[in-house]
Amino acid sequence: MATAGQGTPGTPRVLRAMNDRAALDLLVSQGPLTRTQIGELTGLSKPTASQLLARLAAAGLVRTTGNVTGRPGPSAQLYEVDPAAAHVAALAVDQLGITAAVADITGHVLGEQRVDTTTVPDDAPDLTARLVARAVDGALAAAGVERGQLHRAVIGTPGALDPQTGLLRYAPHLPGWQSRALREELAEVLGIPLVIENDVNLAAVAEQHDGAAQDFDDFVLVWVDEGVGAAIVLDGRLLRGATGGAGEIGYMPLPGAPLARDGDRSAARPDAGGGFQRLVGTPSVLALAHEYGAPEVRTVAEALARDDVRAEVARRLATGLAAVVAVVDPSLVVLSGEVPQAGGEALRALVEDEFTGLALPRPEIRISDIAGNPILTGALRTALAEARNAVFDTA
Repeated sequence: MATAGQGTPGTPRVLRAMNDRAALDLLVSQGPLTRTQIGELTGLSKPTASQLLARLAAAGLVRTTGNVTGRPGPSAQLYEVDPAAAHVAALAVDQLGITAAVADITGHVLGEQRVDTTTVPDDAPDLTARLVARAVDGALAAAGVERGQLHRAVIGTPGALDPQTGLLRYAPHLPGWQSRALREELAEVLGIPLVIENDVNLAAVAEQHDGAAQDFDDFVLVWVDEGVGAAIVLDGRLLRGATGGAGEIGYMPLPGAPLARDGDRSAARPDAGGGFQRLVGTPSVLALAHEYGAPEVRTVAEALARDDVRAEVARRLATGLAAVVAVVDPSLVVLSGEVPQAGGEALRALVEDEFTGLALPRPEIRISDIAGNPILTGALRTALAEARNAVFDTA
């Protein structure tokens, strides 16, 4: 039989830990608070709130940060989560390099580093692990934080780790990331627990917490860039699939596109691979502009500034979205990646118009409004959640 000292539900120790976590979450979400405010928001008495804050301060989780001024009566001390209580690393991987960011437990980004991977040989031993370490160490140096102060890392990559085999699937264009022991190699070189997550899934996490999907429990984020993919969120939870491949809609067969055979979905050329990506990926958008008589177009934004290109891309996007919506029936579709960002509201409105009659469900369609790199933002959100669950557990 469990004893109270072992943390049986309902015991004083567990209740204290629950109150501690509630107070810490409030301090993270609402900023510095007084003892009275913490008591009012948690329902705790003043003596209990005082004991809680003393306990958290002794544990190195909170600190005082000045006093409330400008009101009658004695000034009250303000408390905040101690930023040094933990640090996390977030990484976003693409075909050209690795971007790393280091943040404190409050979510404040302290340093970033970009490592170019286009000039290094693919067959160097432990190359991937060393490049990740270089990116993290650069971000740590910029942040003024030691490697030993890191608690968690989350890495966003194209593709997904197969939970059965440990292999990174759906990402043939990342040859250095195909090791069966990838997670172990990275954990060893960094020396901390880490998560490897699909990049589009992380973009959806960013939208769910900070962007266009904040008020939605059922939505699909469609990423349209050099690669094409989707993240499916149902009842507030990411749908992953048996092999981690839920949402790999770049392979989805559609009229007008060749079938993607044997996992061939390279984003390097518009004539590579097949399926939905062949119709709407950035190389295909540029090729479409050239086909329409604009060989001088060099960027996706320039291509989508043309009415004819924008209309055709919208038609293709709507056709693919209709197939997804017919199966998932989300309340919202968020369009993210270079193509939607370049096309903006004009492209979104055309997609919405084209969508009429293609599918019975009619979800709202929005463009991502995340500032900066949504994959890095989602990785940071995920790393912070993992770290807080560990560090804020005072049981």
